[in-house]
Amino acid sequence: QVQLVESGGGSVQAGGSLRLSCAASGYTDSRNCMGWFRRAPGKEREGVARIVTSLYSSLSSTFYADSVKGRFTISRDSAKNTVYLQMNGLKPEDTAMYYCAAGFVGGSCYRAEENDFRYWGQGTQVTVSS
Repeated sequence: QVQLVESGGGSVQAGGSLRLSCAASGYTDSRNCMGWFRRAPGKEREGVARIVTSLYSSLSSTFYADSVKGRFTISRDSAKNTVYLQMNGLKPEDTAMYYCAAGFVGGSCYRAEENDFRYWGQGTQVTVSS
């Protein structure tokens, strides 16, 4: 049984930083596309960042929403089956529930959308005050 557990959320002031973690258990595809999504109050869930690791070179490719480029960094530790989201320069509009996603079944990690992932974590709340 696949389980994704997010942690690291909290409340910070604008300009602050947080690091989210997503620990996967029962999931062995540590190189496949994984992502972070978020849902703000009253809004639909949106993609934040995704990462996929080459089977041949072990190099990872990362993709970001325009709203977080230059501020957020997604990374993974395949040995620990864990994906991270380092969030710097947080803004009030980053306030949302953040979800980790795995079990990618789509064609392109670059174009991955919510429906392309089979497994989801329970979410971790991030609140940024001005």
